[in-house]
Amino acid sequence: MKTYLAIGAHIGDMDLTAGPLLATAALAGHRTAIVALTPGERGHPRMSPEDYKAQKIEEGRTFAEKIGAEFRVLDYSDGFLEATQEVSLQVADIIRELKPDVIIAHWKNSIHSDHANASIIAERARYYAGLPMDHPLPRHGVGRFVYAENWEDEEGFQPSLYVPIPDEAFERWRDAISGQAFARGETYGFRYIDYYTALMTMRGCLAGVPRACAFAVPSSSTRDVVDLL
Repeated sequence: MKTYLAIGAHIGDMDLTAGPLLATAALAGHRTAIVALTPGERGHPRMSPEDYKAQKIEEGRTFAEKIGAEFRVLDYSDGFLEATQEVSLQVADIIRELKPDVIIAHWKNSIHSDHANASIIAERARYYAGLPMDHPLPRHGVGRFVYAENWEDEEGFQPSLYVPIPDEAFERWRDAISGQAFARGETYGFRYIDYYTALMTMRGCLAGVPRACAFAVPSSSTRDVVDLL
């Protein structure tokens, strides 16, 4: 059994981009987890950050339960996430605890500063988790680190890893993501579910399967198709 850990800037980021992979892995008997560095509480034009924060946390928890993932959210501020040593060490503690074989993170270039900083945080956390330190948990080296495909993080993103998404995992993901208001288009009107469903279909065409999620791998120029099942 492997452990897959997705680290996102806000609740919903990894649900959309890595959620199908996590659902696939969970169905195959692997352990999966989502960590959101902020709730994403400033993402609703008509709700107060306090009210939307409570709603987002409940939506994120329900999503994770439906796809078979563990869920954690840190209490940093949406829109003001900084790539500090403090938050990187906090995430490193989670990595030491969960011992993931695979980490999924944001691509480093984004129109959203929280996403760009979350990418830096995840990479630093991976590094810190592997260092010998005076720490109650043993160090842990992560075998594979990949970047998810997010429409806000497209600059320079070059996918090289394609993961087929079987029908059962896709349906589980679609049912789960439909429980999030922003994904349904109820905040700013963007049709997230349609977009990522179409994206999986397009990536599936390139991978020779009905649906796939694409990921960028550091220092990779080849196209690999990995079937988690």
